[in-house]
This record gives sequence, structure tokens and C-alpha cells, in this order.
Amino acid sequence: MKKIFSLLGVNPKEHLVKTEILAGLTTFMTMSYILAVNPLILSAAGMDRGAVFSATAISAAIATLVMAFYAKMPFALASGMGLNAFFAYTLVLMMGYTWQEALAAVFIEGIAFMLLTVFKVRQAIVNSIPQNLRYALSVGIGLFIAYLGLKNGHIIISNEATLTAIGPLTPTSGLAIIGILLGAILIRYKVRGALFFTIIITTIIGIPLGVTKLPEGFSIFSMPISIEPIAMKMDFHHFLELDIDYYIVLFTMLLMDIFDTIGTLVGSIESAGMKDKNGQMPKLDKALMADAIGTSVGAMCGTSIVTTYVESTTGIAEGGRTGLTAFTVAILFILSLFLAPFFLIVPAAATTSALVLVGTMMLNPVRNLNFTDITELLPAFFVIFIIPLSASIAEGIVWGVLSYVFVKIFTGRARELSPSMYIIAIFFILSYVLDFLQ
Repeated sequence: MKKIFSLLGVNPKEHLVKTEILAGLTTFMTMSYILAVNPLILSAAGMDRGAVFSATAISAAIATLVMAFYAKMPFALASGMGLNAFFAYTLVLMMGYTWQEALAAVFIEGIAFMLLTVFKVRQAIVNSIPQNLRYALSVGIGLFIAYLGLKNGHIIISNEATLTAIGPLTPTSGLAIIGILLGAILIRYKVRGALFFTIIITTIIGIPLGVTKLPEGFSIFSMPISIEPIAMKMDFHHFLELDIDYYIVLFTMLLMDIFDTIGTLVGSIESAGMKDKNGQMPKLDKALMADAIGTSVGAMCGTSIVTTYVESTTGIAEGGRTGLTAFTVAILFILSLFLAPFFLIVPAAATTSALVLVGTMMLNPVRNLNFTDITELLPAFFVIFIIPLSASIAEGIVWGVLSYVFVKIFTGRARELSPSMYIIAIFFILSYVLDFLQ
């Protein structure tokens, strides 16, 4: 036992084992909603829902174990919200890639993230993107996720005249509204696992409403579902053919993953007071490597980008400081494999609360936007609104970067642009030119 504690970075004299385990339980409860949400989102891309459930749990467990034993830090990882929507709705449904081609992109992005971590290049990429665009990216993705939730819950429906409109009150939309309100109340009262409990409660309420369908002979427990239908099904032909649009997808995924991971890790370490005596963030590179490994492993299992979860801060707030917290989360993800029947009966309306409330909380950075400088505000506007309106995070980034570069150049402020921004802009322009010539 002492050897295991040592591998997890636990010093029994400094860390209470009970506290670390409870911290892991807290983190798992706050992020376990992904087990219900991710299969629903990726199944929209044509993937087997049961296999995606298992892939989600397995990849989360493996990535979190790497975090536990390699980085020895209390962070948990799983398929990222926003990143899964980008995979299913943008890459597959809008851009027309197959889910196999999208999985290949996820795998390559994970390998690229590993290399950037090893050669310490990732920080240069982050620094090259203006802070205002980084804030806008979080807000835009938040609106996109919330919009998907409202559509899944039939609160918003298609309309020929206005494209979208508020739908009629039905058992499905009513259940979705109940979930949103219940989730908000539980969050307000700081209930641990608020989103998870909201999904459970709304799923149960949905049974008499006819929204939740119980199969004949339903049982909560079962043997784990095989990931064979989606595991190792990656298709690399777009990458090998040097498809410029595909490379833009890869770059977009890399940016999203880098910003999401570094923002979560830095913010969590800062808030938890986990810096060393020199004010540095210890083992940050190892934590980033765990994230990159998780993404590539996730692609092999058959799921979208795996990333560090901001919900890890709930466990840290409970006293989690070592890999034992992450180890506990990983074990719970493994055990969840035996609960697949429950998670797979969760209707889309029951996950609306998680999508809408996570999206709502992602709007927080809007307060940091520069509203007084049009050369900063217009690009941020494009990022925030192009993402949900086009259902494409990639297009939002492209419009934001290009508008930022052009408006700075033509207002005599080109000196504010980094060399990297010019390179990125040329890359994006080239993609549009090639599309026009085809």
C-alpha cells in the first residue's frame, strides 16, 4: 500500500487518504453527466451509442490513471463538452466527414499535442492568439452547447420563416424545462453532482411522461458493452492526401484542446494554491502530457477529444491534492461500465439541463472582453456568433482570426500582430482560395 501511495504522490503524513478518496468521489459525481451526454451527441454522427458509452468510460479511466500515476495530480479527464459537439455536429453532420475520418483527426491532434508538450511549443501557440479571441472562443462554444441542448429538448425547433422558433409545450420540452430549472436550483445551493442528479431525476420523471423508454426486462446493471463497433476504426486518407481543409480541422482541434486544457489546469492550480515556493506550477508538463495521451487513446477507443475537466476543481476544493484523487475517479469510471443500461435510457431531453447549464457557465469570460476598441470587439463578435449560427467552431475561429488581422492592418495597428497570426491568417485564406477554385 505504501508503494502505491508513493506512486500516486501521497504522503500519509501530509495527505489524509480519506480526504483524497472523498475528493475523487466528489469530482466523479460532478463530471459523470458526460456518461449520459457523450453517447447521445456522438450517436448523432452515426456511432453506436452503447459502444460510445463504453469508450467514454474506458478512455476517461485510462487518461485519469495516467494523470494519477504520471503527473500525480488530482485532475480527472474525459471526453470534452464542446469538443464532442464539434466532432459530431461540425465535422460529421456539417462538413461531411465520416466519423472514422473524424476519429483519425482526434488521434493525430493528440499526437501533435504530445509533440508540442515535449518540445514546449504549446505556450508559444497560446500566446500568439489574442486574449480577446480566447475569451470569445469560450463564450461562442458555450452558446453553441446551450443551443444544442435547447434543440435536443425541443424547446427550440426549426421554422421555415425564421429558421428557428420556440416550440410548443410537449412532454419532451416540458421535461427539458424542468431539468434546466432543477439543475440551476441545485447549482445555486452548491449540491455536489448537481448536473448528474438532475439527469437522474429528469430521466425518472420522464418515465410516466412517456419520454423515457424502458426496454422490456430492463435492469440497471449489465456486463460492459463492447467497443468493437467503433474501436480502432480511424480513417487517415484525408491526412495522407494533404487535404488543406482537413489540416485546418486539425489545427482548430489543437487550438481548442490547448486552450481548454491549459485554462483548466492553470486556473485550478492557481485557485488551489498548488504552486511551489517559487510561484511556479509544478508538474504542469506532465499533466498536459496526460491530456494528450488521453486524446489519442480516446480516438483509438472510439470517442472525441479527451481533456482535463474543470469539474476537477470540486474535488480540489474538498482537499484533493494528489494522484489518489484522480485514481479514485478512474476506478469509478471503470465501475460505471456495469451501469450502461441506465445511462443508455437517458432521453435527450434529460441531458438538455447539462448542455444548457454548462453552456451558460461558459459565458463567464464575456465580462473580460474589450468593449471599447472596435478592432478587438468585432473579431470577438464574429467568434461568438458565427460558432452557434453556423454550428461550426472552426468557422468561428477562422472569421475571428481573419477579421482581427485585417482590421488591425487597415487601422494602422499591424504592430500588434504576432508573426504567428500572419501565418495562421495565410493558412486560413489559402483554404478559402482552394475552396473557390474547386
